[in-house]
Parts: sequence; C-alpha cells; structure tokens
Amino acid sequence: MDDRERALQVHAVLAEIYPDTRSPLWFENGFQLLTAVILSAQTTDAQVNRIAPRLFAAYPDAETLAAADLLDLERILRPVGFFRSKARNIRATAAALLERFGGEVPRGIEDLTTLPGVGRKTANVVVSQLFGVPGIAVDTHVMRVTQRLGLTESKDPVAIEHEMRALIPDDQLSGFSMRINFHGRNCCTARRPACDDCPVRRFCPYPENTHDR
Repeated sequence: MDDRERALQVHAVLAEIYPDTRSPLWFENGFQLLTAVILSAQTTDAQVNRIAPRLFAAYPDAETLAAADLLDLERILRPVGFFRSKARNIRATAAALLERFGGEVPRGIEDLTTLPGVGRKTANVVVSQLFGVPGIAVDTHVMRVTQRLGLTESKDPVAIEHEMRALIPDDQLSGFSMRINFHGRNCCTARRPACDDCPVRRFCPYPENTHDR
C-alpha cells in the first residue's frame, strides 16, 4: 500500500468517527471566523470561544474593531495566550480589511497571508470553512499525526501542506485536514498517544516512525 492509498484509507476511517468537519471555533460570519482563528494560535479553541461572544458584541465588524481601544481589547483577550500581540494583530487586520478589501474577508490564500497575524494555517482554515476552497491547515496536530503516520518526513508546515495536497484529492482535502486535527487532539496526542485504542493503528508505523514529534 503506497502513501496515497494509506492516507485515503486513514481518511475513510476518520470520516466515520468525525462526520462533521466544521471548525469548533465560535463564529457567525467571515470576519468573526478570521478573527477567531488568529486568536486561536498557541491557545485552545475553548479559550477563544469563551471570550468570542463578548468580543464580537463589542466589536461586531471590521469597522468597529479597527477603531477599538487597544487597552479594552487587551482586557477582553487577557484569557488567551499572547493577548497583547493578538490585540494589536486583530485590530491591524480589521484596518487592513477596510483599507484593501472593502471590509470583507478575501477569498485567496495569498491575499489573506498579507494580513497581520495571518499565516498559511489560518488562511487555509478560513478559505476551507468560509468559501469551500480545498485547504489543509498544518497546525501542530496535523504535523504530528502525518509524521507519525509516515506520510511526511518534513518539519516544515508549508512542505507538509504541499505533500498532503499531492496525496489527497481536492474534494477530500479540507475534510482530511480537520479530521487529522481532531484525531491529534483526541487520540494521537503529543505526550500519550492512545495507540491501543487508535482506529487507524493498522495503517500507522508509529512508534517505529523515527520522525515522531
């Protein structure tokens, strides 16, 4: 079984376990999704979801967020990691949306990655969740699981993204990305992977995989 076939088999199994591939982040529109994904870096989705209703009640769109008082933003974002830099980034991103995109979230990854605090991971989440564009968001979970599965030897998220795009058809790519993420959160965890209970164990060379992280 080659890597492509194995990746598709893994995805088929995980699709039975995780039929819903919507982001667990709380949002009601594209602006809120983009903001929430920026905030989710180096913290949990649960932490972001706790502050999101208060944040978006105060700043419901790019115009209000671009004009926000930085200290007020910091007070709201304090429960999430790196709240000061994130406050600056989401305010600057809101301003950039107004200045360059008419206050709307752009559809392209290249445009999105010009915004403050937006890398390829964030951009891939946004285009796949918001516009249905095939995307793979390589976060620490996706990186770890694809390495353990032996689907990549790379430590570079951009390289892993391109490798997975070569293995997974476009119509399955976004689902594969989210399901691998969920599997990394719930089973193939960093410190104590639940190998005995893993539904895709038969496709996985771990712990013999020397590229485990």
